[in-house]
Amino acid sequence: MAKLQETFRNIFKIHELRQRILYSIALLVIVRIGTHITLPGIDTALLHQAAANKDSNNLFGLYDLFVGGAFSNAAVLALGIMPYISSSIILQIAGAVIPYFQKLQREGEEGRKKLNQLTRYGTVVISAFQAWGVTIHLMNMNVPGAGPIVPEAVRGILWTLSSVTILVAGTMFIMWMGEQITEKGIGNGISLIIFIGIINRFPFALLDEYRLITSGQRNIVIEVVIIALMVLIIAGVVLVTQGTRRIPVQYAKRVVGRKVYGGVTQYIPLRVNTAGVMPIIFAQSIMFIPSTLFSFFPDNEFIANVAQYFTYQSLTYSFIYALMIIFFTYFYTAIAFNPQDVAENMKKQGGFIPGIRPGKQTADFIDNILTKITLPGSVFLAIIAILPAFISKFGVSGSFASFFGGTSLLIIVGVALDTLQQIESHLLMRHYDGFMKSGKLKGRRF
Repeated sequence: MAKLQETFRNIFKIHELRQRILYSIALLVIVRIGTHITLPGIDTALLHQAAANKDSNNLFGLYDLFVGGAFSNAAVLALGIMPYISSSIILQIAGAVIPYFQKLQREGEEGRKKLNQLTRYGTVVISAFQAWGVTIHLMNMNVPGAGPIVPEAVRGILWTLSSVTILVAGTMFIMWMGEQITEKGIGNGISLIIFIGIINRFPFALLDEYRLITSGQRNIVIEVVIIALMVLIIAGVVLVTQGTRRIPVQYAKRVVGRKVYGGVTQYIPLRVNTAGVMPIIFAQSIMFIPSTLFSFFPDNEFIANVAQYFTYQSLTYSFIYALMIIFFTYFYTAIAFNPQDVAENMKKQGGFIPGIRPGKQTADFIDNILTKITLPGSVFLAIIAILPAFISKFGVSGSFASFFGGTSLLIIVGVALDTLQQIESHLLMRHYDGFMKSGKLKGRRF
């Protein structure tokens, strides 16, 4: 404990680090305030009644978890950062199949700036469609015996346009805040915004579960057993996906003047889960699209029947969701780790894998191993993601199950470790002791 206290004191001794941390906290507080500012024209009293009676065992409940309750509050930041993530996914996929975007990716800093600008344009388009869907959803929300949360006198094209504009502006604002945190604060801004939103919902999930237990609707013993099993399963999966396969690389001896280089064996660590939780976030943002489209046709019977197959607890949803996670795991791994580049660098440095010829055969060998070890990692990620939907069938509330399973725990742990890793780096650069004596705190970026 004394060691931890000393570390925190060291953090605030470093002026730059102290400024970065306080700056990040200030922007996150602003984001949280924005999640409680309700859109104009909505009856807040009826909104709170509707929120108290809402069913969290659906896709809207899961979305609300990601945006920290802003959706259920009908807030100006109700869309959160998900449209930006969806736009990023589309651009990354385009970069893998469309030559123009491939060219931009190879242009270095200039290409990156153009891609970022295109991502912002895509965010505006996607958030506009989602905002339109949100306005339709809000106009269809009614409190029995009290009326709609959007009064008839307010409804109209002007309210819809103003609400869409505010929601789109809110998404762009939160995107800008995330970029500012990444650039001038500490940690990854986008990840921290999602992180703080999930953490914010935890007390409410506990309170809802406590009320259900005290009212006799839940059995506390069964719930403790189920939650313990969930945590054990997720902990086991996380440990498995942290595993690596090391490939030996031998460097031949080279004599330059009087110095001898090489003659040593090093290892290339290939992780079972190179992609982290990004496949889950990618797949989840895509799975929110059908619910947005369905919200445009609330009175269509055919659409309502189709929508049943995309509800959060349906087998069809879980199956498609799992397949998308497996796909995005391979896709993101291909982006993050290029065997061809590794093979070329090894060849330039005089390194080779014993028994494998340098060049293309080395790249194929690495790619083959990476493909094999990525499969269990992707399957385990899919299991974690769909676990809450099955756990909720045993009586655990959706908000509570979603917090202890799926993406939530992985994001919380991953973002916390990544942020601590950056703080650790600042401390070690200035010769202070970090959170760990070895100074090697492993995190994961999103």
